[in-house]
Amino acid sequence: MASIQFNNELSVDLSKQFLLAMPGMDMGEWAHSVVFVCEHNTEGALGLIVNRPSDITVANMLERLGLELDNAAQAAGDQVVYFGGPVHTDRGFVLHSTVNKTYASTINLGNFQLTTSRDVLEDIAKGEGPEQFLVTLGYAGWGTGQLESELAQNAWLNVEATPSVIFDLPHDGRYEAALGALGINSSMLTGVAGHA
Repeated sequence: MASIQFNNELSVDLSKQFLLAMPGMDMGEWAHSVVFVCEHNTEGALGLIVNRPSDITVANMLERLGLELDNAAQAAGDQVVYFGGPVHTDRGFVLHSTVNKTYASTINLGNFQLTTSRDVLEDIAKGEGPEQFLVTLGYAGWGTGQLESELAQNAWLNVEATPSVIFDLPHDGRYEAALGALGINSSMLTGVAGHA
């Protein structure tokens, strides 16, 4: 469902949704992208690309931050860090399952939490972090009305985000799985947009 902005009010809030790149967005980091929308309001939107692995592991990132990975956290250290988007690629974001612990900078997103403070990485290094998590560097950002305009141009599909797509599937299966929630697959999509 496309979102249109009227009088500074959003007709549809895309927070906690997946944006799925349409075939017309077939170049660079956007091709077959699955973006988890963390925030969407009248000032714009912020999301994380959740299916673009980088060549950095969590262990590499922790080491660069001067954090030692405990033996109990080796599996966490083997996880890949994702390219979250082209904005502030030097900033880390941890999208994770909900926890009862309070981190310095966390926002609740329904079935998810997003933490940007170092303390979550310290817990991950000790093997005491969230049960499920995905680490990104950078984010995708849209200014006022920009995402709505892209939706009106058929650049994206949107569907409710589910933890299983992010945490239970390999990165290369997330696009098709999210499309499947809409009852379609990528072979049914065309890069040519039409408007009635």
